[in-house]
Amino acid sequence: MSDKSATLTIGNQSWSMPIKPGTIGPEVIDISKLYAGSKMFTYDPGFTSTASCESKITYIDGDEGVLLYRGYPIEQLAENGNFLETCYLLLYGELPTAAQYEDFASRVTRHTMVHEQMNRFFSGFRRDAHPMAVMVGTVGALSAFYHDSLDIADPFQRMVASIRMIAKMPTIAAMAYKYSVGQPFVYPKNSLDYTANFLQMCFSIPCEEYKVDPVLSRALDRIFILHADHEQNASTSTVRLAGSSGANPFACIAAGIACLWGPAHGGANEAALAMLQEIGSVERIPEYIAKAKDKNDPFRLMGFGHRVYKNYDPRAKIMQKTCHEVLTTLGIKDDPLLDVAIELERIALHDEYFIEKKLYPNIDFYSGITLKAMGFPTSMFTVLFALARTVGWIAQWKEMIEDPSQKIGRPRQLYTGATRRDYIAVEDRV
Repeated sequence: MSDKSATLTIGNQSWSMPIKPGTIGPEVIDISKLYAGSKMFTYDPGFTSTASCESKITYIDGDEGVLLYRGYPIEQLAENGNFLETCYLLLYGELPTAAQYEDFASRVTRHTMVHEQMNRFFSGFRRDAHPMAVMVGTVGALSAFYHDSLDIADPFQRMVASIRMIAKMPTIAAMAYKYSVGQPFVYPKNSLDYTANFLQMCFSIPCEEYKVDPVLSRALDRIFILHADHEQNASTSTVRLAGSSGANPFACIAAGIACLWGPAHGGANEAALAMLQEIGSVERIPEYIAKAKDKNDPFRLMGFGHRVYKNYDPRAKIMQKTCHEVLTTLGIKDDPLLDVAIELERIALHDEYFIEKKLYPNIDFYSGITLKAMGFPTSMFTVLFALARTVGWIAQWKEMIEDPSQKIGRPRQLYTGATRRDYIAVEDRV
């Protein structure tokens, strides 16, 4: 614990507040007792300068383009590990031994099926319902099917709920996709690994043999790793806030999915793909670059820049390589969207306007093209994001529940509405 402190002076009064260090990254000023002493709150829209919790899970250095899961660089995990190994790391804090991994993978595999009555649950949705709407409803409804893992005070039940959500999310996501295209649901196969199993549930049909392409499976597994956690982002903060009330874990994850649905968060890769399709060809890029630079034009280049990263998004480099692998495997040599993407990236890395504003390509820039090439419709992009981010949400929720200092989330406000006034009968109002 640091013995440093910060002093806030207002008029002739001063308040001392302790400064807490992290293992890496910036120190924080502990203002938790500020209101008690000064009767003042801090004002921080978007909480961009506020640490809402203490966490050991994920570290980001946006200026240097660094992303660490439990201390491990994202590049190393994506290149050398697999998604279930990353899940274990996020949940338990260490990479698993061979025996631990085998046990964990077995437990996840044994929980991939969903309750059979959930099949009928899907029929209540319209066929043209957005898959994210279906995900919010069905994941929230899991608490109605699995009553034996709702007690958040019981470590064993927390563990069971965690495994269930990691295991069942691909099954529910695949069911949402199958329902949207009018095809029968496909049951999981215990002989397949986590990501290959998801691909066969999405793309196999009963009347034909389906073989999972290992290159595509590895690419999607890498995408899952890249999206598994990202510190205290909007959806993770939503899960923590919901969990702070004591809500059951399924409800908390459903809340995270609802938040992720926003185009400024999980829907960004869908928006980036739509932008590339709008541009259409390399020849039209200068026109859109000019529009992006024009302050009076509402057009925005999607997939560039990041709320946190002020350098090249480390996930984007891995995603670019993965994108090329997928397109090569599928025999897509002349993809106009990729041509536009590569030229836009070249401009962004060399044009003074982009360099000055640090508008580097982010992960959403390439992931949309990759998922489209693999056969996923744009409406499924955010669903895949939710599938991957589930383990991060669970790890963050679990950490919060086990933190003895955690309390129900209650942000404060700067009130600027009407002052006190008295009720007037309707006939006397003018």
